[in-house]
Amino acid sequence: MTRTAILSDIHGNLAALTAVLADVESQKVDRIVCLGDVVGYGPEPCACLDTVMQFDFCVLGNHDSSSLFDPEGFNVAAEQAIFWTRTQLERVGSDPEASRRRIEYLCHLPRTVRENDWLFVHGSPRGPTNEYVFPEDTQNIKKMEKLFSLVPRLCFQGHTHVPGIFTSDHRFVRPVDTGTGYSLRDPQAKMMINVGSVGQPRDGDPRSCYVIVEPDFAEFRRVEYDIEATVKAIEAESDLDNFLGYRLREGR
Repeated sequence: MTRTAILSDIHGNLAALTAVLADVESQKVDRIVCLGDVVGYGPEPCACLDTVMQFDFCVLGNHDSSSLFDPEGFNVAAEQAIFWTRTQLERVGSDPEASRRRIEYLCHLPRTVRENDWLFVHGSPRGPTNEYVFPEDTQNIKKMEKLFSLVPRLCFQGHTHVPGIFTSDHRFVRPVDTGTGYSLRDPQAKMMINVGSVGQPRDGDPRSCYVIVEPDFAEFRRVEYDIEATVKAIEAESDLDNFLGYRLREGR
């Protein structure tokens, strides 16, 4: 039985990624995949990219895309961070081959990956890179019906940094409500599963979040990491807004 660790929204937070991968190692998974936004906001984009390049696959996130092209719809702090990230990726230094590999990797990331009736995206099945699906969207019946019409059976996504499971009967099930896990046994039950964020959680819990999935079971896992190490690294970069670090303490 294949066990897949699904990570998303690392956002250049190497301390968080390192802690999560240590937890993944303890869970004896068969593979690791990523749902995008490897970079953006955080102080270690190159190191995070180098790590994710070893995963089984990764899809394109909006910050990944914006590190190559001009960002759209970003606030001032996010835009400033993505321009700084771009300079880090383009910095040749003593290893021009590493810089080339990172940029080439980002350029070739797919917008979606589909495996039988599992769909992997960053945003949504309709807007794989950019569309947000928030918990309150369960009240937007028209939007949810359209999204679920595009879900083969399971859709794994990130982007909002808010973990939980959207069901086709317009519910949002939060990780605290899933107990030890959530059953995927019903072959007729469509779901969109937001795996949360490794590098910048926004559900009020500062711990990193990721998901381990088996064919009939999904488990949300929370992992503590050295937040202050990331805060200090952000403070050390004048082109990164300190707020990007301070918010990590509150999980917002």
